Amino acid sequence: MDKTPPVTLREVARAAGVSTSTVSRILDDRIPPSRSATAERVRAVADSLGYRRNTFASNLRRGETATIGVLVPRLSDTVMALMFEAIGRAAHRLGYFTVVATTGDDPADEQKAAQTLLGRNVDGLIIASSLQEDALARKLRDQGVPHALVLRTDGISPSSIGDDEAGGYLAARHLIDLGHTHIAVLPGPLFTSTATGRLAGSMKALNEAGVTVNPDWIIESSFGIESGEEAGRRLFSSSVRPTAVFAANDNLALGVIAAAHQRSLSVGDDVALVGYNDIPLAHLLSVPLTSVRTPFDQIAAAAVDLMLAPTPINDPIRRAMPTLIPRRSSGSPAA
Repeated sequence: MDKTPPVTLREVARAAGVSTSTVSRILDDRIPPSRSATAERVRAVADSLGYRRNTFASNLRRGETATIGVLVPRLSDTVMALMFEAIGRAAHRLGYFTVVATTGDDPADEQKAAQTLLGRNVDGLIIASSLQEDALARKLRDQGVPHALVLRTDGISPSSIGDDEAGGYLAARHLIDLGHTHIAVLPGPLFTSTATGRLAGSMKALNEAGVTVNPDWIIESSFGIESGEEAGRRLFSSSVRPTAVFAANDNLALGVIAAAHQRSLSVGDDVALVGYNDIPLAHLLSVPLTSVRTPFDQIAAAAVDLMLAPTPINDPIRRAMPTLIPRRSSGSPAA
């Protein structure tokens, strides 16, 4: 059976005896409703005819789709998956839909993904894959494309991030307060602002406490579990090993746990461990992981606001304060 074609604005206008533009304006739910006799009549006619406004088509005519493109390095990274979900919730509250593309932390793939999403008329981009000197962010600024960086920043484009330096400081200070002086730091990839910020914060705490860090115990890597395991093997196979490790990402911390088990070291007893982001798995481990909690929902809401805000923005970089969540993995005070 054929479906009845949808009622058009023109049919409502003809039945109400007004112009199509008048009907469009009266039925536009983005405009405060008029209480005039004409407006009331138009709405009554539209209801009687069964008119339903096609928001998608309306947005396309204005060059809008109520859709936000999101770029992340990979969705297999729990942090990025959590961030995308938080952005989706924040966007939905404002009537927007989100679509995601992955970049693998490859600048060329990042450019392609951005162009693909923009070619599909997204209203703007939220980018979680930005490097510290990011050509894509610079290009978007030059072209006036609405965008915001999230979790990472280049220091120029509108950005919503955690206060990574404060978080790194909290993690190292916690280990220092437990009595540790042999502390290793796994900052992650230093081409990201997250890694450099967390490293800077941890070094600030260590320097304040007069703790000298063995340069071999600062190991740059990716944020993956395998990288944490490899770094842990290096640390724990040394004749003099650290008694504590700050891993600037929970995935790195999971890798360190695997390496400790391989060396028959007990996390929380033989070695203290602090991670970062407090992913849902952290408190469910056999030895619950001490971690610095990132406020994903707060960061996501600010990112959406920044992307939708008119330019220029007086405060283009928003920082959300992280929280240290102590658990068993950081153990008792060092002997």
